[in-house]
Amino acid sequence: MCGIAGILNFNKEPVSLVEIKKMTDIILHRGPDDEGAFIDGYIGLGHRRLAIIDLSRAGHQPMEGSDSVIVYNGEIYNFKLLRVELESYGYEFRSNTDTEVILHAYREWGIDCIYKFNGMFSFALWDKVNKKLFLVRDKYGIKPLYFYKDDNILVFGSEIKSIIQHPKIKVDIDYYALNEYFTFQNIFSDRTLFKGIRLLPNGCYIEISNAYFGVKRYWDYDFDTHMISEKSEEDYLYELRRLFEKAVTRQLVSDVPVGSYLSGGMDSGSITSIASRSINRLLTFTCGFDMTSVTGFEASFDERGPAEMMANAFKTEHYEMVIHAGDMPYIMPKLIYHLEDLRLGMCYPNYFISRLTSKFVKVVLGGAGGDELFAGYPWRYYMGFGTGTENDYYLRYYNYWQRLINDEEKKDFFSSRVINELQGHDTFDVFKSIFLNPKDISKSNIDNALNNSLYFEAKTFLNGLFIVEDKLSMANSLESRVPFMDDEMVEFSMRLPLKYKLGNYSKLKRIDENVLGRKEIFFSTNDGKTLLRKAMEGYMPKEILERKKQGFSAPDESWYKGESLNYVKQILLDSNTLNRGIFNQKYVEKILDEHCQGKKNHRLFIWSLLCFEWWNRIFIDNSMATYL
Repeated sequence: MCGIAGILNFNKEPVSLVEIKKMTDIILHRGPDDEGAFIDGYIGLGHRRLAIIDLSRAGHQPMEGSDSVIVYNGEIYNFKLLRVELESYGYEFRSNTDTEVILHAYREWGIDCIYKFNGMFSFALWDKVNKKLFLVRDKYGIKPLYFYKDDNILVFGSEIKSIIQHPKIKVDIDYYALNEYFTFQNIFSDRTLFKGIRLLPNGCYIEISNAYFGVKRYWDYDFDTHMISEKSEEDYLYELRRLFEKAVTRQLVSDVPVGSYLSGGMDSGSITSIASRSINRLLTFTCGFDMTSVTGFEASFDERGPAEMMANAFKTEHYEMVIHAGDMPYIMPKLIYHLEDLRLGMCYPNYFISRLTSKFVKVVLGGAGGDELFAGYPWRYYMGFGTGTENDYYLRYYNYWQRLINDEEKKDFFSSRVINELQGHDTFDVFKSIFLNPKDISKSNIDNALNNSLYFEAKTFLNGLFIVEDKLSMANSLESRVPFMDDEMVEFSMRLPLKYKLGNYSKLKRIDENVLGRKEIFFSTNDGKTLLRKAMEGYMPKEILERKKQGFSAPDESWYKGESLNYVKQILLDSNTLNRGIFNQKYVEKILDEHCQGKKNHRLFIWSLLCFEWWNRIFIDNSMATYL
């Protein structure tokens, strides 16, 4: 796990080593163990190393082969098997790293080598013979890779803050991305809030040679349960247990200590149950919340009790921390400095738990992906069901995903200047564009509607989770791994019949999701991850398997009305904030009033407003150095 950066000058001007070093120095947190640079005329590559595999100098990057050079961030979990295969072809190795395996794999198979990699990665590979540059991101988008391109330069990096070190790149707001963020509390396209800087999509690579520049998709999700003949439940249970044990064990490969997050839920609990069989006294980590001033449904947000029960059952060495209301204001500037690419959720607890974990281990296992692959959000997947046309499906689902501000109210929320900037940009079109190859939808076809929803959430919500997890773990020099996203696990889940994910999906009932902070009433079931729960019987306590889904979130609805209220008003109603001319003051005041009076739970909206204001202070006001 590392940080990469680089420059390609299309006009053939020499790359400055000083510029490359500035780009890697700013991401020291991603790799405090080593640094390096490669300059060859108009191409420059930079690297910061967090040593996980082969801690010796043999793992130094950029790593050069006879005909190519690479800077790489990530882990290839099947690299030892690939090494054996390459050795049988006569390749010799100087290190025990997966980086060298990629170099030789490229020489043997060309860029098609990426189809052989089971792991999480982003890398830049310069083919010295053919003068080609490849920028590659893993299938699922676990590791980020950003780039800026104009007629003269291509600048790229693991983090945006590297890219904006280049003297020719000026920081400005991408208003189309801003529109997406305040619609979805996420950015669904490849845009970022930084104008001109894009995120390479999951499962894609860029090829650059001479005058050619192309973004190519080499893999995509395909939730199609009709592609194989159905098996018995016993067969599926056996296969799921086998693949899951294999995935967790495979991701334990490391030359440094490995730990595991352990919330009160079944995803991290399932991973811990398997990992603890291979690692004696596995270190586990939980984040809880001070509940002394919390009321209502948020009183159940502290999961330390269930986590402690599992730690006892699995005999782990368990550590936990407690977050208080005053911790959020304290950490916000540093959090947004590291996050930079604003995405979903109140993520400051993620920063605190990764900071705690990094004091004990350099690698941690997390449960991201389990919900998206096995339908763990049962209240979401029916947004489009029960409609007669494809467009009805899109509209119903789109209405749900307007998490912050709906289209009708944007003219009241955004200033007239921003509304003018947004002319021609339609977030509904952005939403629809996610469905590259939608399954045929009809009123009687529940399966296709649900598979479309699973695809959509893997491409959007899960993508956002990965960005947040990468930035906030690497902010603390911690490598976070996600066993649910093992290649074999993903392929199995995409072919698993829906009745083994949502046991009651054919018997829809309506529930009110007010407890989650929204007014809408919609179709849902109370279950999810049906087969996964059965597969974990005997591995995990029964009480955990029967618990309802609960997200990892602080009790901010209560805190925003109480201990954090003065801070929220101080930031959002500050004259400098309001004078930016982006939002209408009356609308912001209405949001705060409605929340404080208990009329609506605007915790997500308030969080996003706070994040965006701090983003402005750090990146637009050019105060990055304050938070280094």
